[in-house]
Amino acid sequence: MTIDIICPLYKAENYIKGLNKSLLMQEKVEINKIKYIVTKSNDRTTDILKEMNIDYEEILPIEFSHSLTREKAAKESNADIIVFITQDVIIKDRLWLYYLTKDIIEGVCEETYSRQIAKDNGIEKYTRELNYPEQSKVLTKNDVEKLGIRAFFSSDASSAIKRDVFIKLNGYDGMNMPTNEDMYITYKLIMNGYRVKYCADSVIYHSHNYGIKENYIRYYDTGKFFKQNSYLNKYKVTKAGGGMAKYILKRAIEDKNWKVILNFLPNMVSRFLGMQMGKMNKEEG
Repeated sequence: MTIDIICPLYKAENYIKGLNKSLLMQEKVEINKIKYIVTKSNDRTTDILKEMNIDYEEILPIEFSHSLTREKAAKESNADIIVFITQDVIIKDRLWLYYLTKDIIEGVCEETYSRQIAKDNGIEKYTRELNYPEQSKVLTKNDVEKLGIRAFFSSDASSAIKRDVFIKLNGYDGMNMPTNEDMYITYKLIMNGYRVKYCADSVIYHSHNYGIKENYIRYYDTGKFFKQNSYLNKYKVTKAGGGMAKYILKRAIEDKNWKVILNFLPNMVSRFLGMQMGKMNKEEG
């Protein structure tokens, strides 16, 4: 099966050379095209792409949408498999893409996503541990009752999907989502009887070091997503968040990670307030 890689870029001058090199070194796969979509800015991303003789599409900031930008590129593709990645992932393995796509090619599942490992010892070290364990797993509709909202978890920081299934399900339904477009499509897959695999052997390094304000904004957008898609709230969303908080604190204490322990309360409060305020926003989805 052929593969198209779709990667939105914004102020990516510090990422693009290393990222493109890591994509080109992938083995045992047939890459049809790497599609870079650059949101216009004042940095040197487009200059670097031109210097490297790499094709790209440029859009204005007002045109960018986490869901619609990806949806448009996927619908324009003629490959068998669509791979979504983000600009800040670090890929060190030549078989990352092979392990991400082989189970789709072999008919095991219709969507996959990679294991993510944090780049430092902040809070995301522990969120990554919980969300991306060492063991792979295939999820189906049968797992929803037990797992609740976690049955629909995935991440398009590094994910793959059969293009014909994406088209059949109408992608993101033309909705402009502030975040969580990966959860939206995974929900549609699971509830329509398709299979989603977490591929622990397809590894990327990916994490952020958000401050309190950035964390608030991130979860405000997440709250907006759950308001737009209120049907998801019945799947134990609050319980999942509480379980995450307990895990982070427990692991930080075990590691004597004082940086995380001291930051734990303000971090969790900013998440909670951001989520609640996002759910209360009056903007139309």
